Amino acid sequence: MKPSALLSRGLATAVPILAGALMLGASAAAPQAPAPAAQTVLPGYWEYTTSALGMGDTETKCVRPSEINRFFGGLSTRRWQCTYPVREVGNGHARFEGTCRDPKGRSVNVRLRGPYDTEHFRFRGGAQLARGTPYIPASITAHRISAECPAGAEYF
Repeated sequence: MKPSALLSRGLATAVPILAGALMLGASAAAPQAPAPAAQTVLPGYWEYTTSALGMGDTETKCVRPSEINRFFGGLSTRRWQCTYPVREVGNGHARFEGTCRDPKGRSVNVRLRGPYDTEHFRFRGGAQLARGTPYIPASITAHRISAECPAGAEYF
């Protein structure tokens, strides 16, 4: 099979997987001491939009104080378990680089970076489906709607 056909086939398979992973937007990170309160995002009711290859999704979640590090720590989902050996957060800028694996053992390299403050963040970067291939553009933007969560809100 030609490399271009292989890449196209891989993208056709991986795009829904990657989009699903990004759209779930749950997060996890390597254990790390929490940043000072002024340097991290706040708990509350959050709206976030994820996008990969022009496909996007917007969700709202209630984030408890105990979930902030997991919420803000990078992308991990019910389907994709991610580890971020590179996790730099401070002075209003974050950078994450790592690998996400699904239950079938498939993996993608992920890198995201961007600005944040206590009520907003915007990370751009991408996912690499196979070693040596280009990164597929991806992003996540989020903003805190309110400090209080409405009745019936879905928790993170």
